[in-house]
Amino acid sequence: LAMGRVAAAGAVLVALVVLGAPPGAGAELSEVFQYMVKRECRFINGTEKVRFLVRYFYNRMEELRFDSDLGQYVWFTHHGEIQARSWSRDREWMQYIRTAVDWCCRYYYTQNLIPVCPRSLPVPPSVSISLVPSSSQPGPGRLLCSVMDFYPAHIQVRWFQGQQELSEHVVATDVVANGDWTYQLLVLLETPAQRGLSYTCQVEHVSLEQPLRQHWEMPPDAARSKMLTGIGGFVLGLVFLALGLGFYVRKKVRGGCRGSCPPCPGACALPPGAPSPVSPPFLCPQSS
Repeated sequence: LAMGRVAAAGAVLVALVVLGAPPGAGAELSEVFQYMVKRECRFINGTEKVRFLVRYFYNRMEELRFDSDLGQYVWFTHHGEIQARSWSRDREWMQYIRTAVDWCCRYYYTQNLIPVCPRSLPVPPSVSISLVPSSSQPGPGRLLCSVMDFYPAHIQVRWFQGQQELSEHVVATDVVANGDWTYQLLVLLETPAQRGLSYTCQVEHVSLEQPLRQHWEMPPDAARSKMLTGIGGFVLGLVFLALGLGFYVRKKVRGGCRGSCPPCPGACALPPGAPSPVSPPFLCPQSS
């Protein structure tokens, strides 16, 4: 029974040491020892390249690690060297750990089974520019750059007028989470948009190899364009009408009866050919 009590007390003492709590009044520990193993799957630059790391820590100091890019263990302390050399001599274990990048990282990511970080790969944003009307200030409106569905959250958005950056009068919302591990951001250019000038919303994100630039120019006034089109069509119609009437009158004067033309006795006979659209449709028959 005494041995059982000693063993139980020893187990409690070990638990207290591991948890970092003092074992009891009057007893002090000179140091708390901690051993930790950390596994990491690193997905690089939005590509299919994956790096698998197994890192071993003792008292917050990394002693050794396995690196899938190297295919072997790397040590940082004397104790880590001893352990790394021992594991490296085991061929079956080395073959097993070298394939972990596939069955541990790539497989679980494709099955969406990584609970801590479901989106390890960066997601590029979609960018659009819209004209937002303003009731407080005159002008056609303000330009709003909508940056949607990107991951991770860190992003930089800038406005340009031509080649000049517009650092003032720019208002941005906070980066808002969509709930599916992606984010969105709205950036408003407060100065009114002007005709004849081009504007650019430039987005920089870790998922992009180069900045994404969305251009915008003021479209022509729709009402004015329709009015000018209507006036042009009306004038063109008048021109064709005048030409048609001119040809009609000219043909009628030249094709009439010479001398006295007897009245038509009834229905007029059709000419041999199809009537011209600008000539009289019927001709009086010649008197015998």
